[in-house]
Amino acid sequence: MSDNATVSRRTLLLVGGTTAILGAGAGIAVDGFVRSSGPELWQREDRSGAPRVGGLHLQYGADASSEVVVSWHTATRVGNPRVMFGTPNDGFGETVAADTVTYRDGQSDTEIRVHHARLTGLLPDTDYIYAAVHDGASPEMGTARTAPRGRAPFRFTSFGDQSTPTLDAMVADAFGSDNRGSPAAGDITTAVENARPLFNLVNGDLCYANLSGDRIRTWSDWFENNSRSARHRPWMPAAGNHENELGNGPIGYAAYQTYFALPDSGADVELRGMWYAFTAGAVRVISLNNDDVCYQDGGNSYVHGYSGGAQKRWLESELEHSSADTGIDWIVVCMHQTAVSTADRTNGADLGIRESWLPLFDQYGVDLVVCGHEHHYERSHPIRGAQPTDTLTPIPVDGHGDSIDTSRGTVHLVIGGGGTSIPSNRMFFPEPRCRVLTGVGALDPALGKRTPRYVTEAAPWSKFRDRDHAYGFVMFDVDPGSPGGETSIEATYFAVDGPFGQTTPVDRFILRKKRTA
Repeated sequence: MSDNATVSRRTLLLVGGTTAILGAGAGIAVDGFVRSSGPELWQREDRSGAPRVGGLHLQYGADASSEVVVSWHTATRVGNPRVMFGTPNDGFGETVAADTVTYRDGQSDTEIRVHHARLTGLLPDTDYIYAAVHDGASPEMGTARTAPRGRAPFRFTSFGDQSTPTLDAMVADAFGSDNRGSPAAGDITTAVENARPLFNLVNGDLCYANLSGDRIRTWSDWFENNSRSARHRPWMPAAGNHENELGNGPIGYAAYQTYFALPDSGADVELRGMWYAFTAGAVRVISLNNDDVCYQDGGNSYVHGYSGGAQKRWLESELEHSSADTGIDWIVVCMHQTAVSTADRTNGADLGIRESWLPLFDQYGVDLVVCGHEHHYERSHPIRGAQPTDTLTPIPVDGHGDSIDTSRGTVHLVIGGGGTSIPSNRMFFPEPRCRVLTGVGALDPALGKRTPRYVTEAAPWSKFRDRDHAYGFVMFDVDPGSPGGETSIEATYFAVDGPFGQTTPVDRFILRKKRTA
């Protein structure tokens, strides 16, 4: 019996009939047929006793035009995990075996198995359908679209600090949930899916499992909430301080490193997935883990300097190659903690980022930085260089308009209103000021953290702050322009409010620069 025989005849008839009607180039219609941005029914285990395909999600490979990874997880061993896939015209014509990786949670001693099927040799800018399955389970279907190869228009989105949705903290406690989320953690998933990006960047602090009494359940809740989008478009993450979990691996990120199969950076095994890069069209996206350079003690364990400089060496090499590549017009960095913030009584900006990353961003012309950590939205002027102060205050350049030439400086966005129950949009200084975390002192036994040291300074780089809305995301539309001319990215920050993903545009601006070719 072939692998495809485990997919029900009804499922194949539905998909086959739909694709026959839709014909070629039917990505939007196929996606609409398979996807649902609303709540989904709870699914029981199959009668065979096999666990269901849970937390289905996608990631891109280093070349997003040709490689997609399909992933799901189970709490027990399963047989023959695999993905069947093909184009809408041809149906499930190919089967790829999934590799299974595991980690054992240090809190519960539960072993989790994550199955990653790597689909390679795909055609650029092409729609695919797929079904993920293992023996005894019903298949879970999704769609995937590869990125264009070379200069082409496309859309991506970004936010951070999501957590998992809950209606009310008291109700959550009554049902045994201790998550850090709000209803917006579910609303924002609907809003992102309604925007239909090619991919979504998640700027760290995904689910806050390290604060949970049940880490396994919290990770599962996060994937279940987001699979309605992430099974159709890659949600590409950066690790934040709340991905650092005591007892999970040598640096505390074993859960994160296992749930995601991210592009290979050549790092040692214990550092796999902590930083990576991929190319979509003429955009190079670089994801960093800032806990390596930050001074703040923000995770379950203090891991400042954990890579021994390996991440910084990789970043410099990556930026050098990307900035010299005539096929790359834009360099976008996705990370968690921030170098800029005008909120009071929050985490603040971290001097470690200003010391380690910003000089490299300046040297190699990074265009855009998206981050989280502060639970609000704000935008900087383009910045280049630093004042000769102990806090290395960034210097704003290029005037004060909303059409920004990024060849003169890097724009930083704080997009930390992904759904956490502790927003900081009402905590801004009246006039732009910045609390810079410059180091840490001795361990505070009451908090179990090293005591932070702060310096408050002026924030001449501050351009826009959203005081009125707690939650939202940014949508980026890439326009490749014409040879010899300019390319641009139109960015819109949308506030999110309501269970159907209702959005309100709050901040709009355009990044522009001369094409490299």
